Amino acid sequence: MLAGRRVRCRLVVIPASAEVLRRAAESGVLSTLIEAGAAIGTPGCGPCMGNHMGIPAPQEATISTANRNFRGRMGTADAPIYLANPYVVAASAIRGAIADPREYLQ
Repeated sequence: MLAGRRVRCRLVVIPASAEVLRRAAESGVLSTLIEAGAAIGTPGCGPCMGNHMGIPAPQEATISTANRNFRGRMGTADAPIYLANPYVVAASAIRGAIADPREYLQ
């Protein structure tokens, strides 16, 4: 979905492990993400637990593929967080607002 497109907002991708990062590099997925404008972080835990790269600013809305959501989950108590599947997140990054991925599937 991101191939040949650019994102209109901050897109932070943090692979779950070094193995996931390696597979993304070998398959070409990593290049597609980078070319679309994604920032790639060090594998492991990250903004989903309010740890580092990608923590939202106050009042900055986030759409995430994380599996849990509660106030302050990503390190900022007053930043709204929406959970979605990877297709919705990719479509939303392209549009710059929450979007229906069917508009971008080829």
